[in-house]
Amino acid sequence: MNYIVLIIIVFILYLIAKNYKTEKFQNINLQVKENFDGDLMHHEAGLLIALMAKVAKADGKVCELEAELLKHTFNDISSHFENNEEVREKLKVLYKKEKESFDNTLEICQRLYSLTKFDYSKRVKIMEYLLNLGFIDKEFSNTERMITEDIANALKIKSNDFENMVNTFEAFYSNQASSNALTLENAYDILESNSGDDDDVLKKNYRKLVKKYHPDIMSGRGESQNIIDEATKKLQEINEAYEIVKKNRGI
Repeated sequence: MNYIVLIIIVFILYLIAKNYKTEKFQNINLQVKENFDGDLMHHEAGLLIALMAKVAKADGKVCELEAELLKHTFNDISSHFENNEEVREKLKVLYKKEKESFDNTLEICQRLYSLTKFDYSKRVKIMEYLLNLGFIDKEFSNTERMITEDIANALKIKSNDFENMVNTFEAFYSNQASSNALTLENAYDILESNSGDDDDVLKKNYRKLVKKYHPDIMSGRGESQNIIDEATKKLQEINEAYEIVKKNRGI
């Protein structure tokens, strides 16, 4: 099974489109944006963000790639609501709060399981997304392994499926590390920048490219899955180039 690794933000659209429910368990009509004023901790979107907070807390640090993923997650989820700014701020507050403790992790998983008990494939996608968050800094710590395994067990993910997902991510990053690294010159070319650009220009160019190749944007334009997959690969290359240039500059 092939998993889209590193940036799987396109999953957010899948998750929302496939039976997102309010706390009143009413399907959200994506053609007519709804005004959401319920408790996000009884909504799949809020529960996903809460579990992301637990995984992010596990290694005690948030890298830039992780921050970008989180930012796009907040934007993507909130964009499907009429009061999108309000929902986005609530998601950010919820995320910050849920990073404070692991104590309610099991309760969150139980709530999420109750909403997805008849959709195992959705729970697997959620697990892929959480593992992606854990691996995105290329260091999957023992603590991250423990928290994701606990979540998988609580969501009743089959142990073989969980191990296969972990092995897939590990193999990807192992192969990536052993492949020929981009040269600094190539990295600047990929970022459509040059060595004379200051850090602000570099960051602006990076964010422009992230937006250009964002899988959600491709999906929103009705592009085929092949084009979306190619955009995801390009985004991986952009992120790798950005890391190389940042390391060279000491930023």
